Amino acid sequence: MIDRYLIKNLFGINGLNIAWYGVIIAFGVLLGVLIACREAKRQNLKSEIIFDFLFLALPIAIICARIYYVVFEWEQYNGSFTKMIAIWEGGLAIYGGVIGGIIAAIIFSKRNHFPFFRLVDMVVPSLILGQAIGRWGNFVNQEAFGNLVTNPNLQFFPYAVFIEQLEEWHQATFFYESMWNLCVFAVLVYFRKRTKFSGQLLATYFIGYGLGRFWIEGLRADSLYLVPGLRISQALSLVLIIIGIIIFVFHKNLFKKTPDYTGKYMIK
Repeated sequence: MIDRYLIKNLFGINGLNIAWYGVIIAFGVLLGVLIACREAKRQNLKSEIIFDFLFLALPIAIICARIYYVVFEWEQYNGSFTKMIAIWEGGLAIYGGVIGGIIAAIIFSKRNHFPFFRLVDMVVPSLILGQAIGRWGNFVNQEAFGNLVTNPNLQFFPYAVFIEQLEEWHQATFFYESMWNLCVFAVLVYFRKRTKFSGQLLATYFIGYGLGRFWIEGLRADSLYLVPGLRISQALSLVLIIIGIIIFVFHKNLFKKTPDYTGKYMIK
């Protein structure tokens, strides 16, 4: 089993640890920023737009990811504010982070008079790539796994993963989602220069990620149910899929054509 901590007791301080999960997430963020900056340059925009958005989006996304996790795991945190804010102990939900990122994009767009859909189309490929990379943190922590695998012929990676705490083989759902997200990333990159309307990449992300997450969530062994037969994350996946389809079908009627941007982030 891989130790979940890359460095323990940093600078000799007991309890100051650097987890592999955090390092993996940081790598995903860094790679995503590089890709988004390259796309900004292609659109004749300064890379500052990506960094300014990141400084706003990152804290909001973390807060929302934590709130989402705490709300749906309330029994663990009820009455203890200290435990609620202890993100270093783990407990961030991807869907909460996505919601936080959208909120940040709305705020950023309003504040800087930058077209919302142009912004999100610019960053969603980086988002899905970060999600693909981040899922490997679940491998290190041995979490987000799927159903029990009892057939010895199927007890191999990447179909299954051995969970040492349980001494059992389970479906490697973290790997399934990582690979699915990489495929969605490839689709977004392909269509990035072929979009027909602003918001097309966001809609593609919603549908692509939503479909994969709905399927994979049904295999998870640790999901919370909204109602019998439907898990919370599956319900949110359906919402994303529906929103994505609405954007594709009704974009001409729902969204006015935005004027060309001429603000401070343009390269002149």
